[in-house]
Amino acid sequence: MHGNTRHDHDQPTRQPDRHTPPEQDTGPDAGPGSGERHRRLAAARGAKRSLAARPQTLRERLDGLFANAPGVYDLDGWPDMYGNDDGIVGELERRTADALGAEAAAFFPTGTMAQQVALRCWAGRTGNATVAGHPLSHMEVHERDAYATVSGLRMVHPTGEPRIATADEVHALQEPFGALALELPLRDAGFVLPGWDELTATVEAARERDAVIHFDGARLWECTPHFGRGLPEIAALADSVYVSFYKSLGGIGGAALVGSESFIEETRAWRHRYGGQLFQQWPTALTALAGLESELPRLPAYVARAKVVAQALAEGLTESSVPWFRIHPQEPHTHQFRLWLPYPAQTLNDTGLRQARETGTSLFQTWFEDATPGLATTEVTVQAPALEWPEDEIRAALADFVARVTAA
Repeated sequence: MHGNTRHDHDQPTRQPDRHTPPEQDTGPDAGPGSGERHRRLAAARGAKRSLAARPQTLRERLDGLFANAPGVYDLDGWPDMYGNDDGIVGELERRTADALGAEAAAFFPTGTMAQQVALRCWAGRTGNATVAGHPLSHMEVHERDAYATVSGLRMVHPTGEPRIATADEVHALQEPFGALALELPLRDAGFVLPGWDELTATVEAARERDAVIHFDGARLWECTPHFGRGLPEIAALADSVYVSFYKSLGGIGGAALVGSESFIEETRAWRHRYGGQLFQQWPTALTALAGLESELPRLPAYVARAKVVAQALAEGLTESSVPWFRIHPQEPHTHQFRLWLPYPAQTLNDTGLRQARETGTSLFQTWFEDATPGLATTEVTVQAPALEWPEDEIRAALADFVARVTAA
């Protein structure tokens, strides 16, 4: 890592290891204690300016559900029962499969369950329980080794670099593997994506090793601008794809696996065995359908705006008294990216709370201590509120934030 006497926004990121923000803590509702969490929620909700969507109370979420639900599904229909195909869950599965150009889809209550089921099914079909994945992948960092302890799978790593494995690295693995799991984008490396030609080469390398391809596409929805391809063309590279309904789409939870008819039928059996065939899931399904209809079309605009926001932050920090910073990627691949500053996380969180309360401006979500002493990191998410926030006013808000930090 470079010294602390210069700005360093254009250097490759240091590999973030396991001291990364917990998946469940992403957003302004995070914090070590309920009191602090509630203070941050209240401050972020009350802010007049923000980059990300503001947190909502239970009443606001219910009001949104009532407002949006009539336009996405017939509310005179019956509630679902154990995911029946002729109800709302079946409709969500069909619309998801259509959006990704797949033969079929199966709804799951969580992505952790969906990914385990997919890879367990592939292990049975290929006869190989070894999965080639990344040490920074969601399965390695955020799921408490569930793939191994619950599903009996084993992970090998083609690379430890903070990026997707290359074709050469896949070819060079010293042992057979049944599936290659690729997280697109790779969240804990900075929401990074490979180029399209790099991705297709990596996929082809795995197929030459007689492996199947699984995409951890929890955030695949926002990858289309970077690849310059539609969702069906991206998903067609893989044998199975997992997508989330609350990351990026604003649902209250839920996930789906998509793939061939026969594969999805097999995953339904394992979904039941894993306890994922819940009695009723219509509230989650309604918010997922609303997200597919309203939020999915907006994601390209968020991705474009994230590039503008990252540039504004880089310019503002370069002109500031901050001795060192890093934005990665310098030009974001999606509508999310990472920022590092050389201050304690608590100082940055306290400053953000004060700024939101006193000025009605909320720039950043939660800051976390980095593995390197003296550094803190945050994930910057750019959503609808940022579209109406001019760059000069973003830089002014940043200048105020930095002044408050340095005076603390």
